[in-house]
Amino acid sequence: MSLGSSTPGSLEIQKSWAQYSPFFAAGKYEDPPEHCKVVQIQRHGARFPTAGPSAAIKAAVSKLQSAKVFTDPRLSFLENYTYDLGQDDLVPFGAQEFDAGRVHFHRYADIVSNGNIPFVRASSSERVVLSATNWTAGFATASSHAYNPKLSVILSEALNDTLDDSMCPNAGNSDAQTSRWLSDYGPPIAARLNTLAPGANLTSADAFSLLSLCPFDTVAKNSLSPFCAIFTPAEFQQFEYSGDLDKYYNTGYGQPLGPVQGVGYINELLARLTGKPVEDNTQTNRTLDSSPTTFPLNRTVYADFSHDNQMIAIYAALGLFSQTTPPDPSLPNPDRNWLASRLVPFSAQMITEKVVCGQSEYVRIFVNDARQPLEFCGAKEDGLCELGAFVASQSYARNDGSGDFEKCFD
Repeated sequence: MSLGSSTPGSLEIQKSWAQYSPFFAAGKYEDPPEHCKVVQIQRHGARFPTAGPSAAIKAAVSKLQSAKVFTDPRLSFLENYTYDLGQDDLVPFGAQEFDAGRVHFHRYADIVSNGNIPFVRASSSERVVLSATNWTAGFATASSHAYNPKLSVILSEALNDTLDDSMCPNAGNSDAQTSRWLSDYGPPIAARLNTLAPGANLTSADAFSLLSLCPFDTVAKNSLSPFCAIFTPAEFQQFEYSGDLDKYYNTGYGQPLGPVQGVGYINELLARLTGKPVEDNTQTNRTLDSSPTTFPLNRTVYADFSHDNQMIAIYAALGLFSQTTPPDPSLPNPDRNWLASRLVPFSAQMITEKVVCGQSEYVRIFVNDARQPLEFCGAKEDGLCELGAFVASQSYARNDGSGDFEKCFD
């Protein structure tokens, strides 16, 4: 689904909105080799800005509208513009999850039956719950309601929750890195806008807020926002790098206590793949995970609904998208593979498949339909990693974060 496709280059612009990019497939899904079959999958939506960004965006818009004159016709829409976005809620584009549910039914229909329908969990934020129910509705519709999965477990974000990144109070954030990058690219943008709207007195922070309003307004209205035309492709690329830095240094590899926040979920993943009880002393809810009702081990399709920061922590704990050189907060690498738009766009998805080839069991992982190489567990060109080797490769999670979890509370 593309937005504003009548605008030249708009689809490419959308790919430079970092974590605010509308979902796009980062690769083409590949069927397993002919002699293999998928026997289990685990599937890990879009939203309005949260309260803090909402206030900053409204303040920036107000300053822009305070200008006595606009010297560029691209700003004339502001004369009659009213900021009307909500906060925290699932935007209409979140219905992409409905389409994802349909796709996943058709892709994995062979492993679904009346006695074995998807088991679905969600973290308790309303937008995450709505993402889950949109997905189940799409799955049910695609099956002509032969299978009607329900949201079976909602994990409270006030308790132990492997679908939220709220259980490490000592974890740092990405403010230093994103602020450093904003100090480079923000002033020229603010200065340019101030020439287009004399008297607005916009700051670098305002420029960032207005840049972010382009994707938020676009996904909310399902049409390319007029705010997007205010900025150049180069400025959006600078904005994109801010998102890349944020994800890397917030819960990714650049945050010492980032990956450990994904450990509990990985141990749940391993339990499902091996059919053995969860072994974890980190974020898991032991009461729920010890019950076959709230954590069954005999399903073929599992769907978990989470937050983008938590997905980044899970990628890092797994070993996906590993980096030999940390992103430089003052100098983007144009060849980087750490791109938030590909890792966690709106409605991002990670799918872990258990695949049987003859008498052997394997694992494959797809992130937004792009098959992951899994070199860390010996996968070849087909991306198949022997199940035992995959389990062995996850020693960080199986050792409860190798002491990092305790550091969350020291």
